[in-house]
Amino acid sequence: MKVLGASLGDCVHVAGVTRFLRVAEEMGYETYFTGPATDLETLIDAAVRFNPDVIGVSYRLTPDNARLLLAELKAMLEAAGLADRRLIFAGTPPVVAVAREFDGLFEATFEGGESAAEVRRVLEQGPTPVQGQAAYPQRLVERIRWKAPVPLLRHHYGEPAMTIEPTVRGIEKIAESGALDVISLGADQDAQENFFRPSNQDPKSKGAGGVPFRTEDDLRRLYEASRRGNYPLMRSYSGTRDHLQYADMLVRTINNAWCATSLFWFNAMDGRGPSPLEQSIREHMELMAWHGERDIPVEGNEPYHWGMRDAPDVVVCAVSYIYSKVAKKMGVRDYITTYMFESPPHLSNRMDLAKCLAQIELAESFVDESFSIWRQTRTGLLSYPLGVPQARAHLAQSVMLQMSVKPHIIHVVGYTEADHAATADEVIESAQMAGYVAEVALRGSPDMTADPVVQERKEELIAETHVLLDAIRALSPDLDDPLTDPATLARAVKIGLLDAPQLVNNPYAPGAIRTRSIDGAIRAVDEQGRPLTERERIDRVLARAEVME
Repeated sequence: MKVLGASLGDCVHVAGVTRFLRVAEEMGYETYFTGPATDLETLIDAAVRFNPDVIGVSYRLTPDNARLLLAELKAMLEAAGLADRRLIFAGTPPVVAVAREFDGLFEATFEGGESAAEVRRVLEQGPTPVQGQAAYPQRLVERIRWKAPVPLLRHHYGEPAMTIEPTVRGIEKIAESGALDVISLGADQDAQENFFRPSNQDPKSKGAGGVPFRTEDDLRRLYEASRRGNYPLMRSYSGTRDHLQYADMLVRTINNAWCATSLFWFNAMDGRGPSPLEQSIREHMELMAWHGERDIPVEGNEPYHWGMRDAPDVVVCAVSYIYSKVAKKMGVRDYITTYMFESPPHLSNRMDLAKCLAQIELAESFVDESFSIWRQTRTGLLSYPLGVPQARAHLAQSVMLQMSVKPHIIHVVGYTEADHAATADEVIESAQMAGYVAEVALRGSPDMTADPVVQERKEELIAETHVLLDAIRALSPDLDDPLTDPATLARAVKIGLLDAPQLVNNPYAPGAIRTRSIDGAIRAVDEQGRPLTERERIDRVLARAEVME
């Protein structure tokens, strides 16, 4: 296919046209640029010689002048026998409004904020573009591949209110904006834990922490609100009780794009659900298997929950390996690994990146033709400063760091996180910021992963992680696969092989481990603050466990 581009009349602005042509070239199309301030006679002559399938024109000056120019362009195209060519227009919003007055002249119009994926979509779909939901893939992996190399953008959203109405209106606005590829429904606690148990719901806590959906019709209304704009995928938190019944309900009502589950959390250990630890591990495994049987992707949000509780980097890496191994064994085909940066906030960028790279290498060691991994990154929930300018800057710098590991999905955490749950407008703004940073990074950035300090720490973490994994295996030497055995995993937590400082006084974990940020890395330390090797830490854990038992 041939694509011609031009800046019309007196307009010398060419950035948009050249970007449009660059996307076309990346798609393998032949392109020709007439240059800035192209008069209409020159444009027509070039179109006759080049014989393009698509003509893209830009004009960014005054609307009144644009109206005259475009009327003349239409007449000249007809006179030259070029009226059958696909025309695309770009300009400022007021000028685009004028272009849309010429009904049927332009196949598509761009105002300047469109992503490369949107440009590709228009070019790919031919002279009669697919309209509505059919224009946007509605399964996760298909949408990832459709938008690549730009990552999908996801954001939690659910207005803490007494009804679902504010969230319905907000979803409509977000979908119309096209800012997100995935709306991640943030439910209140009763929606997660007691959806099927109305007698256990507490009216006084309704809407605390998220949207209070209480019926399947509520969920259908929320999903229907998203059926507009760029038709984003929708997904929701998993239930923390009645797991399989809840999963089935989400698939039926909101076409749940993927399941997010854990191994060690969302239960009695963290107060998010009623199940004891070992039982909860079994339930999470059953939930993975249920989705695997239906070819629905599964997200592991396990590792960063340890990081948020100040666990050492080695523990975070170990659970990344364990979760990936379990997910594969449970029949998951598409596994979404989540890497929360700045978790805990006192990690340095160097050590944060090293930890992420170690997790990637450990988790992706299980990838084969039956098991795919899709990388999802996000900014640390606890890392945002309160000041709005600082928080916006933090979001941008975090996303730039995340782009070093080539994520398939960016889970955008709104810049308002330290103060309040993001409104629809703030979700859109945060997503637009993250999307812009991602596209800038894709133009070409220095390879931060090649930093020798980063690589040295990555290798150290991988080696130390295998020491810890061997210690967990040794708890059940008679089993073929201790790392996927719920009883073994629960025991690893109980005695402190898997531990975090913020688990102190927890009935399922000792919370005895001490950690400290040393040169930007989170390490286990002794009573005097001296860093411990993993072997030293494990020996102390096992000695304490022997005394207690």
